[in-house]
Amino acid sequence: MFDQSKIHPLLKQAVVSRDGIRGIERPRNLMEAVPEDAEPLRSLAGMHIVSARQFDREKILQLGRLAASYETQPDLIHPPLRGKILVSAFYEPSTRTRLSFESAWHRLGGDIMSITDPNTTGIAKGESLSDVGEMFNNYGDVVVLRDNSEDSVYSMLDSLRIPIINAGNGIDEHPTQALADIYAIMKWNPAFGTGQLSEDEKLTIGVIGTPNRMRTVRSLLLLLSLFSDSIRKVYIVNPARNVLDDDQKQELEKAGLNLEVVHKFRDILPEMDVVYINSIAWVGDSYETLTGDIKLTSKSQLKPGAIILHPLARGEELDESLDGTEHNWYFSQARGAVFIRMALLTCLVHRINLVVDSPVDQPEDKNQ
Repeated sequence: MFDQSKIHPLLKQAVVSRDGIRGIERPRNLMEAVPEDAEPLRSLAGMHIVSARQFDREKILQLGRLAASYETQPDLIHPPLRGKILVSAFYEPSTRTRLSFESAWHRLGGDIMSITDPNTTGIAKGESLSDVGEMFNNYGDVVVLRDNSEDSVYSMLDSLRIPIINAGNGIDEHPTQALADIYAIMKWNPAFGTGQLSEDEKLTIGVIGTPNRMRTVRSLLLLLSLFSDSIRKVYIVNPARNVLDDDQKQELEKAGLNLEVVHKFRDILPEMDVVYINSIAWVGDSYETLTGDIKLTSKSQLKPGAIILHPLARGEELDESLDGTEHNWYFSQARGAVFIRMALLTCLVHRINLVVDSPVDQPEDKNQ
């Protein structure tokens, strides 16, 4: 027998679920709160996903429901993307987004071709992105692109005959990260977006970041504006000024969001039901970090039951002392990103009828 005393203390602990919170009861509750309706999902077939503006509330609710279905039964008996190929083109550093997309595609039964360095492609020889897109048509069924230029994804659109997903284009947008953010909120509060929240139950959301320079924040605010009737107020927290462009502010307020820009968050932190924090904005080949007194720790005066979201990777702004608290939803948020992307990918390649109930008179999709 080996010496039990030499086992590391962490290995002696019981295995616990960290998928948040904690287990599959949350996605099941979401499925019960949102009646299934496949029609909004069918409209996504073959669509390029470039901006959060392409989504409406019903599409998001049904994507969330399908994601919850995948999360409760991740081992699919009949993977719907068998025989399909994903071109995973990440020309900017990424861990979570790239692996999340590739995990989602693998779980759906598809195969992947992955590019992580543009210097290994014809781009290094001066080939245009338009020509690269033309080649991608012959190699895969969906392209996921991340690039540090805001124009890159648009440069491919005219030549692509297969769907492309924007996985982050400079400081512009990151629409599928915003879907993951909303999915986390929907699991935490299944009544969010269903019209069932009373005035007292509406959420106060704090977004710590720079909306006019952070793609994650920009896309999140656009999606939040679709759920303005479930939101009391959105605080934009940033020590700097001029963090929200006039056109951004007008668009969001016209959609119904009650916005307030604040420069210190200590006094308003106890009001927030959801705290979304991001400190990094990519600018060209480098990045800038949000500075100032924005650090969250287990000693911060968070509202009981409030959740913290973060697109990760984190820095000093989000202390590890919060990892073991009820406020930690950022790990669940990262986990859920796999399932919301599974839902979206299923729709884009015309396979939605394989995973949801179809009306009797619905003709079979010839693209299957």
